[in-house]
Parts: sequence; C-alpha cells; structure tokens
Amino acid sequence: MSTVTLPDVETRPEGTDSTDSDEPKVFHYVRKDKIAESAVMGSHVVALCGEVFPVTRSPKPGSPVCPACKEIYQGLKPGPSGE
Repeated sequence: MSTVTLPDVETRPEGTDSTDSDEPKVFHYVRKDKIAESAVMGSHVVALCGEVFPVTRSPKPGSPVCPACKEIYQGLKPGPSGE
C-alpha cells in the first residue's frame, strides 16, 4: 500500500448523489477554482474522493459532507493562509 500526497488546494463542498427531490444526498470537496467554471461551462469537477460530476448546487450550512472527502480534507496540511 502506498501513500499519495495531494497538492495544496483550496476546496469547498459541492453536491452530487441527487435524490428524487433534486437535493444532493451529500456534498463533496472540490477545488475552489474549478467551481465557477463548472457552474458556468457545465464542465466536470473531481472531488477529493475521486467522484466526477458537474457543479449544480451550493451547500448550505449543516449540509451532509461525503465521509471520504471529509477524511481526506482533514488530513491535508493547512494552506499558506492557514485554511
């Protein structure tokens, strides 16, 4: 088993895994600089957990986060601004 170090990137949760009510089941962490591009152009983003999807929703406070993304995000070193 090998360990891969992810590059320092700003991320924030974005939704996938839609339910019948068109609300995502969980939100994933994706590169912050790719969110607007995906929302406008319809291009796909890659979440920290590896899920690939177009950005269609923004998370609200308290929204559920993908457990795999959350674990990876918490393991990242803080960026230059301490985030």
